[in-house]
Amino acid sequence: MDYDLIATSTFGIESITAKELKKLGYEDLTIENGKVTFSGDEMDIAITNTWLRTADRILIKMAEFKAITFEELFQGTLAVDWGSIIPANGKMHVVGKSIKSTLFSVPDCQSIVKKAVVKSMQSKYNTEWFPEDGPVYKIEVALLKDVVTLTIDTTGPGLHKRGYRENAGEAPLKETLAASLVLISRWSNENLLIDPFCGSGTILIEAAMIGANQAPGLYRKFECENWPTMDKEIFDQVREGALSSIKNFDMKLIGYDINGPVLRKARENAQKAKVDKYIDFQKLDFYEFSSKKKYGFIITNPPYGQRIGEINEVKSLYRKLGELYNNLPTWDMNVLTSFEGFEDIFGEKSSKNRKLYNGKIKCYYYQYLAK
Repeated sequence: MDYDLIATSTFGIESITAKELKKLGYEDLTIENGKVTFSGDEMDIAITNTWLRTADRILIKMAEFKAITFEELFQGTLAVDWGSIIPANGKMHVVGKSIKSTLFSVPDCQSIVKKAVVKSMQSKYNTEWFPEDGPVYKIEVALLKDVVTLTIDTTGPGLHKRGYRENAGEAPLKETLAASLVLISRWSNENLLIDPFCGSGTILIEAAMIGANQAPGLYRKFECENWPTMDKEIFDQVREGALSSIKNFDMKLIGYDINGPVLRKARENAQKAKVDKYIDFQKLDFYEFSSKKKYGFIITNPPYGQRIGEINEVKSLYRKLGELYNNLPTWDMNVLTSFEGFEDIFGEKSSKNRKLYNGKIKCYYYQYLAK
């Protein structure tokens, strides 16, 4: 069965998610704020959940219509054939959001959508009551400028949950954002990659997975695997294909951090992700870092100085980063930070920069290309 599918992503990353989809062979993509829409069947749901590195989740779009009254919302939801996907014992969990819309009360919208879904299911299954003790179907009612989008989530826990990072350091970077930083940069697996503030290792682990062509969702399960409409063999096939696609490259990735316990977590995370053979984690104070290598890449998410008393320390680190760039002119340096005025302290305007969000924190990704 063919569906309209949505790969959601955080603001600023949509074009990277679209590039990933194109690389996987998908065409006719529609890119909007926070989402990329494409079409596909059950196999495509399995492929995109398993392979997309920068998307947050894969949703099935059930309907889109305008509603400025609760009656319009009810009738629009009722018109959808929910029983084509949800079985009689399915657990219908409705979530919602409303932005710049007449229907602004999210709990009311959720309640009306749930009633309409149940009524639609009653006619489909010819029954008044549903036990809701089966697989979970998370239905989202999203209103944006009075346009309602109804979706069912196929993913379950967000795609950033790869399964390797129960052990995160302080202020962890989301795996999807870390993968985006690597994909936006010019790094490829023939190049040395260093993260001098590696923390729990997320940027390097994601880079190693990209370099080895290892699917990010290979070692986890997805909500839709519990659905009766999803043939178990489909995910088995996709996982087998993903396993056989892993390449063994002679990559060189190095992570430095001053915090010993956090480095231990980084090593454990790399082992869980099955990429530990590519990454060398070492304890080092950033002020002592230097390199004699002619070419290399730095991709890093240094401290932002969110807490009072850290500002001078952070400025000093950023000045040192600028000096390092001048001493390594044939290297690419990529820095994600929320610090306003970063370029002034670094001492040079970036070759390019992009606005991204690390959780709710607005950041800029500054790229300094080899001179």
